[in-house]
Amino acid sequence: MFLLKKMMAQFFYPVSLSLELLVLGLFFLWATRRVRLGKVLVSLGTVLLLLWSSPLISPHLLTPLERHYPALLHPEALSRDGQNPGTSPFWIVVLGGGHTSDPQLPVNSQINQAALGRVVEGVRLYRAIPGSKLLMSGGGAFDPVPEARVMAEIALSLGVKSQDLRLEDASRDTADQAAVIAAMLPGQPIILVTSAAHMPRAMALFAKRGMHPLPAPADYLYRVPQRPGLGDYFPGVGSLRRTETAVHEYLGLAWAWLRGLI
Repeated sequence: MFLLKKMMAQFFYPVSLSLELLVLGLFFLWATRRVRLGKVLVSLGTVLLLLWSSPLISPHLLTPLERHYPALLHPEALSRDGQNPGTSPFWIVVLGGGHTSDPQLPVNSQINQAALGRVVEGVRLYRAIPGSKLLMSGGGAFDPVPEARVMAEIALSLGVKSQDLRLEDASRDTADQAAVIAAMLPGQPIILVTSAAHMPRAMALFAKRGMHPLPAPADYLYRVPQRPGLGDYFPGVGSLRRTETAVHEYLGLAWAWLRGLI
């Protein structure tokens, strides 16, 4: 089921879907007599690719996800009971976001941008909240080295104490992470760190497991420009990435809902 989910999702991502239409349209144009259908498919694929990569479209798809939960701007004011700010221990749970272990590279280059943003946010919270501890979560579904181990090495290099680190390296996806962490930290208050766009799905999956973490979104892909530049009006790979991230999350939410996980 895990591999099926991963493979099926690839066909519905913006670039894949646009290319599927373009290739199918070219087939009808050059290999059949259904020229009109070929023109329609090529036109549709081109228009979709233009819309996916438009900076006028992608923010409207991504912002509802990224701004669903506010950023945790003042972690130093947190406490478990609300009476003694900054003194109560918290588990800061950092969800993995993807990695490729390569011993020829430094550990911070072995995880992708999303995962690195999550680790940095987790360390920021750890330093701001006395007594807190970090739980790095992520297995190695397609890699022999669990992502949690790579994340932990980065955290150690950033000054986190080894006794304040714990690993969860058995999970393959967010649903697995919610299940495993609910068993590891039953009834304990946690701060959940993941990408801002991924946070709505993660929070729903953890809530289904009886946990109600405090969200700490990280890795924002869209930032409201204070002074727009020319790049904010032309199609580009940045907008395409934001659109693909949004589509990935909406598909993930739909899949989790269909399976009764949220």
